[in-house]
Amino acid sequence: MTKNMEDWKSSDIDVDSLWLISERAKGGKRTNSYHGNFIPQIPYQLIKRYTQSNDTVLELFTGSGTTLFECETLDRKYIGFDINKQMIDEIQEKMKDSPMDGFVLNDCDVTEDKLFPFAMENSLSKLGVKQVDLLLAHPPYLDIVKFTDDPRDLSHISDVNIFINKLYTAFALSFPYLKKGGYMGIVMGDIYRDSQVVPLAFYTMNMIQQNFGVKLKGIIVKNIEGNRGKLGQQNIWKYRALRSDYYLFKHEYIFVFKKIR
Repeated sequence: MTKNMEDWKSSDIDVDSLWLISERAKGGKRTNSYHGNFIPQIPYQLIKRYTQSNDTVLELFTGSGTTLFECETLDRKYIGFDINKQMIDEIQEKMKDSPMDGFVLNDCDVTEDKLFPFAMENSLSKLGVKQVDLLLAHPPYLDIVKFTDDPRDLSHISDVNIFINKLYTAFALSFPYLKKGGYMGIVMGDIYRDSQVVPLAFYTMNMIQQNFGVKLKGIIVKNIEGNRGKLGQQNIWKYRALRSDYYLFKHEYIFVFKKIR
């Protein structure tokens, strides 16, 4: 958590529960070529608020590497997991000339109860740490977008209960590596299926609260105007919504938990 309060007035940390982001941050290694990747401002804000220089961030779904690049900028160590080997190779290529050596990328299923702990212990050993200070997760939203052809990929799951159970396994395996008093940030959106809203984000929040020793510290609603292919097609989407009885999804949730035991 932020400790140096001397310059709090000039801090760029956003403490509001509504984040209206006009466009995704650009520059450096950041790209927008991977569907569903993190808005860089999200990991930046969470890392800067809940960790200090040289702390370690664990991410369960590395994706295109956005969180790693923010760790590089903010001088944090990083451990990442993903089952998309192609993306891991691309990230490694981007990082090959980086002065940052405190990172480990693992091609590993985070729900595998034997391989994940083995990979995690090796990662901690390489970085010379025993636990992590911040755990981040931006999982798929069921099968809305299939990220790989790998049958282990959570984005192949269409059943909500199976999906939540898989997420539970991922957090059950990773949560012990988060230090007591450390923070966990989960980014999740809801979906629309069978003519109704499926509150996937709140199912996830409830699963965490019911099964892990945490306190819920924040529910942040995030909206970014430039994150959808619907830009330039607002009228047709408005027309479709008005013809029916639904509302257009423009937001996601960021849940922040603090580990208490």
